[in-house]
Amino acid sequence: MPQQPPVRSTPPRPSRPDASMSLLTNVMDHSLDDGYAEAAARKKAAGAGGMPKTVRARLGLAAGLVLAALVVTVGAANARISAPVVAKERQELIDRIQRETSSADKLEAGVDTLRDDVSARQREALKKQGGGQADLVGILSGAVAVHGPGVKLVVNDAKEATQGGDGDPRETNGFSDTGRVRDRDMQRVVNGLWESGAEAVSVNGQRLTALSAIRAAGDAILVDNKPLVPPYTVLAVGDGERLSTRFQNSADGLYLHALQENYGIRTSISVDDDVRLSAAPSVIVRTAQPSTEKGTS
Repeated sequence: MPQQPPVRSTPPRPSRPDASMSLLTNVMDHSLDDGYAEAAARKKAAGAGGMPKTVRARLGLAAGLVLAALVVTVGAANARISAPVVAKERQELIDRIQRETSSADKLEAGVDTLRDDVSARQREALKKQGGGQADLVGILSGAVAVHGPGVKLVVNDAKEATQGGDGDPRETNGFSDTGRVRDRDMQRVVNGLWESGAEAVSVNGQRLTALSAIRAAGDAILVDNKPLVPPYTVLAVGDGERLSTRFQNSADGLYLHALQENYGIRTSISVDDDVRLSAAPSVIVRTAQPSTEKGTS
């Protein structure tokens, strides 16, 4: 029997050292391009396409613009519908304001006419009852216009004056000065002129009488309840040179000078040969009665 050649067994090939790392091997052996290609193939198979992001953005913008245009159009239409009503109401309000203003002007004119009539009757009564003292009584009461030598004193706010502010900076610590003329400043000015020999005084054309009052309403100064605006022009009839000197040397004149030095309030005083003051609108006495008793020596 023939002898069989010996069978040689082939030794097994050694396994790869990374055989147990199949996931990592797969990642290394296959490029990411394959994943992208597969995704593109799925999108293509789904149809025309999936819409590109830029197209979707443009369509969204267009839809937003259409919606905005619709809102504006509806608003404009509503405005056109309501415009006649608004215009009518506005015109009615304007007409009402004009009517009320005209009525107020007529009432004010009537008040002025009555005031002038009262003043005229007062002057006539002074002439009849006052005898030789009628003119003097009329001058001292402010019932008649006067003129003569005197002084002109102008008081004005500081150049850097500010509005508002709580309290009086010249009395209360903690508030910065506003540089504005106060009602009490004008009170001291007027009282100082009277004490210095003034026989008749007016502030911004308002003749002062024994019944006059200088007050404040907010930042405004009122003389007999009529608001004044700076500069405040004070006219006083009297012995011009003497009146000016005595006032400037008085406590009130020095007070005004201190306001000028410390707070920037502007003042000027000058002597005038002919100062003219109008009569007070009316002097109404409701309580006082003339006394018939003779004085005792």
